[in-house]
Amino acid sequence: MSAKSLTDWLDYQQRTHPRSIALGLDRARQVWHAMGAPAPAPVVITVGGTNGKGSTVAFLEAMLAASGKRVGCYTSPHLLRYNERVRVAGQEADDAALVDAFERIEAARGSVPLTYFEFGTLAALWIFAQSGIDVAVLEVGLGGRLDAVNIIDADAAIVVTVDLDHQDWLGNDVDAIGREKAGIFRKDRPAIIGMRAPPRGLLDEAVRLGARVTLAGNDFRIVPLVDGWRWECGTASLRLPEPELTAPCQVDNAAAAIMALHGLRGRIGWDGNAIASGVRAARIPARLQRLRKPGAPDLVVDVGHNPQAARVHAQWLGGHPSPGRNLAVFGALADKDVAGIVAPLAPHVAHWHLCGLDGDTPRGLAAAQLRERMTGAKASTHVGVDAALDAAAAQAVAGDRILAFGSFFVAGPALQWARRHGYRDEQRV
Repeated sequence: MSAKSLTDWLDYQQRTHPRSIALGLDRARQVWHAMGAPAPAPVVITVGGTNGKGSTVAFLEAMLAASGKRVGCYTSPHLLRYNERVRVAGQEADDAALVDAFERIEAARGSVPLTYFEFGTLAALWIFAQSGIDVAVLEVGLGGRLDAVNIIDADAAIVVTVDLDHQDWLGNDVDAIGREKAGIFRKDRPAIIGMRAPPRGLLDEAVRLGARVTLAGNDFRIVPLVDGWRWECGTASLRLPEPELTAPCQVDNAAAAIMALHGLRGRIGWDGNAIASGVRAARIPARLQRLRKPGAPDLVVDVGHNPQAARVHAQWLGGHPSPGRNLAVFGALADKDVAGIVAPLAPHVAHWHLCGLDGDTPRGLAAAQLRERMTGAKASTHVGVDAALDAAAAQAVAGDRILAFGSFFVAGPALQWARRHGYRDEQRV
């Protein structure tokens, strides 16, 4: 039995590399080869993009599971428990499996320094390789070309969206960011672009790599119907239900996931009924997740942490007005475009409860720092997420709604707060 618990290992990983983010494939690839570089699954699908990655993974997982496939999913970051990051056949990896993987990585790495994310990626790949899965679905952590996930050659890859985020690492415009995200594509393999008007850099790099590009709105299409929607690609057509995931972008995410399955149909089959079932069954927390409690304000929790996500959030609010006011609980990391996040949401928010994240991560903004980045907004500052939620709940009157968003470091504690206060999830709005 290991002398280190999962918590011990995670604490150790936070300390073992001098930087929390260090892009590049050489370290992870070297250690993976030292571990024998087993194939994580017979078929691998990689999902990248600025927003929509987690939801697209959820659609793929649900559709593949409905068709009888044993699926492994690697996602990040987590909301409540580290174990959420690695799922096999719908179940989170247990502590023992993660600890065993970390021990093997530590034995193989020698003097090679690994980041926290690289440890986690290698652990997921190792667990998948030992689990007899049919398909591995891997979510890119940051960018694509130099993300540790990219040591695996995907059989099909999806770039869901491209927008401004992580400019310090990926570039200052969408063309540069798009080129980085296109790095997950491979020559002669399906490369699905989920945007109807992608940046030139993304398309040019996909073509340069020789990938088999399929573009939303061109090679595959969404046709709205009165009681659902239809997915079309050439002569292929599927009539589908509305997803339980309610953001306006979720049909686009589902369509991109379906296109990946279509591109791999010769290897994994093609089951329209399973796809329809998966579209309806897909679930992922903290994506415009609505929670309710009798006599209390509704609570909507979302991980949106960049301007593109904020625009989607604002679109959803416009289509789902509250009888009363919207009270925002908002926290952000230091590298985020706070003004770009606040601008589309400001017309919908009556008061901002700003929560400090500096106690949760070195990258977090203190509430006072966050307030300095906001102008003209009615706002109060709080030491953390719980305090901000308590204040918003105390301020709320009948018909008001609380919106908790801005970071995984907001969404996770907000879900825990809701659980402690007796809130229950309501999937559809």
